[in-house]
Amino acid sequence: MPAEVIREPLALRLSLPGLDPYVVELGVLANPLLASDLAEGLAAAVHPHGPIGKPSTVRAFVSTLRRMVRELALAGFTGSAAELTRPVLGQFWLRSHYLVEYRTRTMLRAFDQSRQRLAEPVRQMVFGTNYKRPVINGPLEPYTPGEWNRLIDLCRAEVREIWDNHRRVVALAEGGQDPAVGGWSEANAAWLLTRMGPVSRVPVAQHMAMTLPAFTGRIGSIARIREALFPTHMHSIPYLVLLTAWTGIVPDGLSGLRTDDVRWSGRQAMLLSYTKGRTAQESLVLSARTSRVLEQWIEHSSLLRKHAPAPLAGRVWLVSTHCEPTAATFADYALRSWAKQRELTADGGGRLWIDRRRLRTTYIAQRGQRGWSLRATIDPNHSPQVEGDHYLSAATPAQRAVVEEIISDAQGDLLRRASAPLVVDDATAAARLPEEVQRLGLGQGPLTELLSGERDVFTAACADQLAGLHGPKGKPCPARPWVCLLCPLALFAPRHLPNLLRLKAYFARQFRAMPREHFAATFAPYARRLSSQILPRFPDGAIAAAQDLVVDRDEELPLRAEEMTP
Repeated sequence: MPAEVIREPLALRLSLPGLDPYVVELGVLANPLLASDLAEGLAAAVHPHGPIGKPSTVRAFVSTLRRMVRELALAGFTGSAAELTRPVLGQFWLRSHYLVEYRTRTMLRAFDQSRQRLAEPVRQMVFGTNYKRPVINGPLEPYTPGEWNRLIDLCRAEVREIWDNHRRVVALAEGGQDPAVGGWSEANAAWLLTRMGPVSRVPVAQHMAMTLPAFTGRIGSIARIREALFPTHMHSIPYLVLLTAWTGIVPDGLSGLRTDDVRWSGRQAMLLSYTKGRTAQESLVLSARTSRVLEQWIEHSSLLRKHAPAPLAGRVWLVSTHCEPTAATFADYALRSWAKQRELTADGGGRLWIDRRRLRTTYIAQRGQRGWSLRATIDPNHSPQVEGDHYLSAATPAQRAVVEEIISDAQGDLLRRASAPLVVDDATAAARLPEEVQRLGLGQGPLTELLSGERDVFTAACADQLAGLHGPKGKPCPARPWVCLLCPLALFAPRHLPNLLRLKAYFARQFRAMPREHFAATFAPYARRLSSQILPRFPDGAIAAAQDLVVDRDEELPLRAEEMTP
């Protein structure tokens, strides 16, 4: 079970996704009967049966549970959940905030679904319409380019500094010895702490056969050496900011990482598996620079892992707090403190605060600007499906024009994908050639250029590179080589076979290196068209002859750096 209730004393034993089991004590409350019933409802609402999947959410629900029991007890209610009445519950919700009503409704609904003890009028009320409505905030704004560059440059510089200091002290420790024998020095202190762990001065003073006052007066603090060897919360923040900024992974996905979620995919890239609260398990192939940052953090914290208990040693974000290994939490107060200490400023001159959700929003906004697209960006925080659900009911003429353009582009794309490719070496396609020429509006001159190779691009001959199907109309087409496989302006001839086979080999390499879902979303439609509709139109002998020219390497294709096979 993901959660169960402990009766004496009242508590919850929880097993949340990606976390080790732990116990939350509810304490002694004014009405034990109602508290016990609400605790059962809270346990029944834990993931995967309900919306509660994070420790912060559990803490919020527990706080609301205590508040409901306390306020109803002050109002004179001392019964169980089965004795609740509509007036009692209605008065409580009307004087409460929306979130209090939402959480108590959630607990009471889960309790009734598992126990069926609520009175029928109360049940109808609990499963009915909310009294309060949530306050809808506007979408998160991405960081401006200036703010983004200052933040990323600061994090990169700080990561380099703390990593260089860590390597320096580790190298000193390798040449040190026991300070009880060789005397106190930075190298000997580092030697001792690598063996004792992130301890305070007390065990070090005992090891040196000194009293604590004598140790403090003679040697002083060991915090500088300890923090150089064992990373703290403040050391982990710039690493986390860089990983969020370069991957766009949701905050809860990065915070819950374990070392077995990270594995190498090729020589330069890592495959990272993480849990997203709303969609469960996901995976992502990291870029080379992101892989280096994550690998560096795991190595930076490797010494601390040797002194951590088994349940903690598997956590990626392992830090030293109060001289003990612990899992980093990245709470808002820690991020604010880090930004305040470094005097980060916004473009307007005020304080620049770090919001991990805004980091993801900025990543998505920048990703949408890397290539030209007809898709209008209404809110960078939303997927196309969410945008369609929220914005298809356009109010103004300008909004309706944008929505109609999006729909037209999507329908045109579907029609293009459904059309058969034009291969001139096939008898059926040759019979269709006059019809295709008329459809494309080509005269005898352009048709001759198509067949002779004067209009060749990498994988096909293009009827009109300025048509604007994949870019601005009147400008050369910016599409990648594989996009031609689904383009209605492409004409495939035997002379294109070597490049088509090189593209097929590239798809195979990407399939081996990428997660299945990622490949399906990126290359699968093009690979399917190439293998099932284009190559079968050519004679086997021509394909075999062209295959001899393929060496199965990325250098054969006009690829960008980020498109290279890991």
